[in-house]
Amino acid sequence: MQYRRLGKTGRSVSAIGFGAWAIGADWGAVDDAESLRALHAAADAGMTLIDTADVYGDGHSESVIGQFLRERSGERFFVATKMGRRMPIDMALYTPDNFRAWVDRSRDNLRMDRLDLVQLHCLPTDIYYHPEAFAALDDLVAAGAIANYGVSVARVEEGLKAIEYPGVASVQIVFNMLRQRPADHFLAEAKRRDVGVLARVPLASGLLTGKMGRQTAFDASDHRSYNRHGEAFDVGETFAGVDYDAGLAFVEEVRSLVPGGATMAQMALRWILMFDGVTAAIPGAKSPEQAKANAAAADLAAISPATLERISAMYQERIKALVHQRW
Repeated sequence: MQYRRLGKTGRSVSAIGFGAWAIGADWGAVDDAESLRALHAAADAGMTLIDTADVYGDGHSESVIGQFLRERSGERFFVATKMGRRMPIDMALYTPDNFRAWVDRSRDNLRMDRLDLVQLHCLPTDIYYHPEAFAALDDLVAAGAIANYGVSVARVEEGLKAIEYPGVASVQIVFNMLRQRPADHFLAEAKRRDVGVLARVPLASGLLTGKMGRQTAFDASDHRSYNRHGEAFDVGETFAGVDYDAGLAFVEEVRSLVPGGATMAQMALRWILMFDGVTAAIPGAKSPEQAKANAAAADLAAISPATLERISAMYQERIKALVHQRW
């Protein structure tokens, strides 16, 4: 496992983290015992970073992680959660009192006196033009309720605006082989400002595992079934916003580039880690096998310049026009 410093937090975290959306909801059936086994397997493989949100299963993901932390008491993990999407998306609700109530609920769920990192969860762009919202987060740090705060964004421009606030320690953003725009400018600017970057949707909702096809079916409770066109939330969260068939064609071309002894998913994660502006990738896992396979991606050899150039060219030819200027 590689470990990298998460910006202004000063904390070293695993370069592959545990994305905990799937153990909460929206990815098919959830089995808490299996989720706990997956978390333990991740920890045994060297993962120290866990990312969740208060809205994942309406707190269920946080509660499972809280149980895991109790079972691994004495070990130090870095738990990042998010807030702001359990209520209607309404600027009037983003008040100091609500921020404190949401933080306290997450503290209870996670069984933590002080949260390591709280991220504003893909809130309206207008939030970045309200300094008082970030002042409220500063107050929560001063009160000892949270150690650090950051943001999870839908668009590159939101990330660039967010890091103008000196208290923002991290930005979570969609970054993978099918969503390469953050590499144009954002990653370098975040690094210059000492802001950690968490790459979310790193496997494009499973597309980049190479295990899907045109006949793949998804459970009705899986967002890959009900959010293909943004029916429930931003379409960029599902298959990274890429047309499913176009994504499959891209994957077929990538398949020939996967090195021996590695899976396509591992190569896709290792590709993300080739960018030194990225602190960590946070793929989801619902089983111990998935967690261990994700962790092993950090141990792959560096991807060759020729392969990186080929992937870039494929993106330019097949995908860029579909997504590059949308997010």
